[in-house]
Amino acid sequence: MIEIEDVSKNFVLHNQGGAVIPVMAGASLSVGRGECVALTGASGAGKSTLMRMIYGNYLAASGRIVVGGVDVARAEPREILALRRETLGYVSQFLRVVPRVPTREVVAEPLLAVGVERGIAMARAEELLGRLNIPEGLWGLSPTTFSGGEQQRVNIARGFAHGYPAMLLDEPTASLDAANRETVLRLIEEAKMRGAAIVGIFHDEAARARVCDREIDVSVFTPKAA
Repeated sequence: MIEIEDVSKNFVLHNQGGAVIPVMAGASLSVGRGECVALTGASGAGKSTLMRMIYGNYLAASGRIVVGGVDVARAEPREILALRRETLGYVSQFLRVVPRVPTREVVAEPLLAVGVERGIAMARAEELLGRLNIPEGLWGLSPTTFSGGEQQRVNIARGFAHGYPAMLLDEPTASLDAANRETVLRLIEEAKMRGAAIVGIFHDEAARARVCDREIDVSVFTPKAA
């Protein structure tokens, strides 16, 4: 479902005379349906960089990144948008939404975008908000007014609303209390059971051991000094 082959990435420092900094080379991995693979390595090793390349936020310098048959490294912007709408979900650590949109609408939006009937989409959004302990009295309010922890849980609910065939998870259990952490781990397990291919960053070692099938140390893809 997710195939990464010989991917490299450079950063160009335009404010320093266009200096080119190689940050990744020869990155290759494969993630099958129902599998969760953890990206590991020290801070700065390239975990987030690789995730952003898979999602299409960063352009790979070379190689192939195929998600659901689409090569993200070469796809047109409209193809990337369609991939994100239908196939590839991304649960980041931060909630970014349009102000004044009610929370239940924020969570239901990925379902509405793929044509799910509104009543069904809203019911799914409310189910997830309830599971993640967002008080019902807040569902009609904008999450931009919520605490950081509440925003994180809204973001998780939004990310799991649609049954994406592939998912990227960036520290999904960070800063959560025990009850909400357990809910998130169960959501990941449910996604695996329905066949989702998942790539994640988990600094929570116990969570990683529970839901991840393999670990890939991305430091092995760090370019060697000349």
